[in-house]
Amino acid sequence: MAGGERRLQILRVAMRLFSQRGFRGTTTKEIALAAGVSEAMVFRHFATKEELYSAILDHKACLQDDLDPLQKVADAIQRKDDRAVFEGIALDALNQHDCDPEFQRLLLHSALEGHELAHMFWEKFVRRVYRSLGSYIRQRQRDGAMRRVEPLVIVRAFIGMIIHHSLNNNLWDRKRQLLKISNQAAARAFTEILLNGVTTTPPSRSSNGRSRSRVAMPKRKRSKK
Repeated sequence: MAGGERRLQILRVAMRLFSQRGFRGTTTKEIALAAGVSEAMVFRHFATKEELYSAILDHKACLQDDLDPLQKVADAIQRKDDRAVFEGIALDALNQHDCDPEFQRLLLHSALEGHELAHMFWEKFVRRVYRSLGSYIRQRQRDGAMRRVEPLVIVRAFIGMIIHHSLNNNLWDRKRQLLKISNQAAARAFTEILLNGVTTTPPSRSSNGRSRSRVAMPKRKRSKK
């Protein structure tokens, strides 16, 4: 196996073990054993654990467009299309959480253990989201399109809906017994909730005055008597 392939293999094994056992519960010896290599080979590709943690984020950044959720809604931001901005961010995040629940668990472990990876993710990703999305909201407030609410509170409320939904789906309710809706429907509903609370004009109306479609309420089964 070529050097680059071996490095990627070790990285993937490390992410899987970290997400299952946490960082304190995983040693480089166990990573080597699971990858079918010597511990020396692990250190050959990652001289320190810190280098391994940084490589995990770099790897995710390569797979997820530099971990920048606003990159995919750049056109909507340029058009100042609030619905498209928030719905696009929500849908992208929900899809990523569905495709990679392992990374979400890994981040939870790192946060609970006060691990360095949590700090690295905070600096490289979370701060960027708050800064970029907060900046967009401030501009929309200056435009008179959004109410004068602290932008970072709006960001937190919006991200909170997304994260809570994903945590329920990936950790507590994997069979979707409590709520079973598509990511598209969830992103649309979260955006509707947010914009109804912060915009100065009702977001449920399109530019031609017609009502936008709303997320249908799931039908409840009637109990048989």
